[in-house]
Order: sequence, then C-alpha cells, then structure tokens
Amino acid sequence: MNNRLRTIILAAAAALPLGGCAVNIGKTTEIARAPAPMESLLTIRFQGIETPTGQIMLSMFDSQSAHDQNGAPVRVAAVPVEGTSAVVQFEGLAPGDYAVKAFHDVDGDGKMGTNPFGMPLEPFAFSNDAKAEAGPAKWAAARFPVVAGANTITITIK
Repeated sequence: MNNRLRTIILAAAAALPLGGCAVNIGKTTEIARAPAPMESLLTIRFQGIETPTGQIMLSMFDSQSAHDQNGAPVRVAAVPVEGTSAVVQFEGLAPGDYAVKAFHDVDGDGKMGTNPFGMPLEPFAFSNDAKAEAGPAKWAAARFPVVAGANTITITIK
C-alpha cells in the first residue's frame, strides 16, 4: 500500500467518533484513538458523626428528575464510620452537577430506621448541608458542581 493511501486511511480512522478503531494497513494493524474525555475524582468527607459505629449509606444523583423523583442513582456506597468522620472517593465521574442523599446507618442493618409515621430515626444529610423540606432536600438546594480533576465536598451528618 502506498504512503498516500495509508495517510488517507489513518486520517479517516482518526476522524471517526469512536473511542478507537482498528485499521489494517498491509500486514500491520494500527489503532487510531480519540482523546479520552476529562474525568473527575470526587472526595466526600462526612463530619458531625456522633456515634462511632455502623456506616454512612449514600446515593449520588446526576439529574434533578432522578434526585427529586427517587430515580436511579449514578453511584451508591456504604462507607464505614471510623470515629467522628467517614470518607469516600468516586473516580471516573463525568464533569457536571451532582447531589448526594446520605444517612448514618448506626445499627448496620442497611436501611434507614424510621418511626411508624416514616420519620427518620437515624441521622441523615444532603450535599451542601441542604435542609429537608417535608421530605428529602430538593435538587436545587443539594446540587454541587464537579469539574474535571480533583473535587472535595464536606457533608455534616445531623
């Protein structure tokens, strides 16, 4: 295969909107790759923990509809409590807006304890330390931006 044809094939492969494309050129295969989108690392620190047992259970959402209408979270975690704090990290997040709902599962049963009327008996919190409003805090109050690279937020469990 001549060099001009090889250059045209490689240029066409590089222009494809795929993450990578194998291009056979003679007896060799070359891979044309598009640059990876910027990803984020989010560190969440929980403070204000009064009982040094159990775990922090959290759900993270990336849209108002999922957050406010109990849709599917983009990430979930059970973070062991050590003393009066807990820390969790999420790698590979796309930059954008997120919100976190969390509670301190003091007894370690994996669910939030509630009274017969559905009121929480275990400590809980939301990102931005947003306040509950006749139910969980709303997206507008709890959302926070995540940019490419390292990000850290702190949530106070109450």
